[in-house]
Amino acid sequence: MTQLVKVGSSRAWLRIMALLYDPFLWSAEIAGMRRRRRNLLAQAHGRVLEIGAGTGLNITHYPADLDELLLTEPEAGMRRKLAHRLRRHGRRAVISDAPAECLPSDSASVDTVVATLVLCTVDDPARVLHEITRVLRPGGQLLFIEHVRSKWRPLMLWQNIFERPWRAFAGGCVCNRPTLDLMRAAGFEVDATDAVWSGMPFVVHPLVIGRATR
Repeated sequence: MTQLVKVGSSRAWLRIMALLYDPFLWSAEIAGMRRRRRNLLAQAHGRVLEIGAGTGLNITHYPADLDELLLTEPEAGMRRKLAHRLRRHGRRAVISDAPAECLPSDSASVDTVVATLVLCTVDDPARVLHEITRVLRPGGQLLFIEHVRSKWRPLMLWQNIFERPWRAFAGGCVCNRPTLDLMRAAGFEVDATDAVWSGMPFVVHPLVIGRATR
């Protein structure tokens, strides 16, 4: 979802972002992101850990028969909205304030890790991906929806130009991060499709959606 960080953003702005996050994403959810969440999360099974769960936009899309659902979100404002959404939908989950760089799970203890619109925001994506590989059981999976650096050079150049202002505005979000390359460098085999994040600013239009395994 998102993991708001301090880089490029004040704590006050992060609190404001927690309030504005759902309205800001509303049109994009209607334009297709909600459907993409539902289709992706239908594959979740067993013990599930979602990193950067944000305000809980994934909550209603998880299968009902999971063994356990663990949600991490370090930003207090986001956690409050996440807890409220869980209560509203009658969904049981464990919420942690742990950052994605230090996941609150034992090694080889999780069947599915979920990352939706979060690997763009973490300070150290290589460390986060290492943590994901640590907690995944053999045969486990990483399900992801992430916006990434564009393959189209003109848009890539605009992403480079807007990287700093976008990062300051969007709570540390890096609009041009080569996330699939980072996954592969961490040893994942990636099965992903490209998409467009409709209803959002053009610098975050390129999406990748898929499943990664070790």
